[in-house]
Amino acid sequence: MSSPVQLLEPELKTPGLSLRQLLIEPSESTGVQLFRYLFVGGLAFVLDFGALYVLTSRAGLHYLTSAAIAFLLGLIANYLLSRAWVFPRRKMRNTGIEFAVFAGIGLIGLGLNELGMWLLSGIAGLHYLIAKMCTTAVVFFWNFAARKLSLFR
Repeated sequence: MSSPVQLLEPELKTPGLSLRQLLIEPSESTGVQLFRYLFVGGLAFVLDFGALYVLTSRAGLHYLTSAAIAFLLGLIANYLLSRAWVFPRRKMRNTGIEFAVFAGIGLIGLGLNELGMWLLSGIAGLHYLIAKMCTTAVVFFWNFAARKLSLFR
């Protein structure tokens, strides 16, 4: 009898790439890393978005304050998952310096996030959660490219 992974592999297989290679084995492929980073970013986004909602709607914080706190929670989750699953090789041996650079890139992403939310929500009048979804795409690609090039080659 075939396992669920064996049943899915023929459909998801591309030349030289199995489901196991896509999801489990360490990979230097930028395409595989981008695919995995999409999931990691998605999980970090769920944490970020959920915290934004709770801190703004339930705790009564201003949406920009909530956005900064929520973004930082997502940043920490993203770092831990990126190290564990997305990027198998690092440029830096010192974890503290690596996290500082990772966080610095995230702070630029936070600036893009805050600017986008301010423009879309504060100026254009969109609901803050819609503004958040719009800014997420820009920040996602910034974070992946900057982290891949500077930290995880």
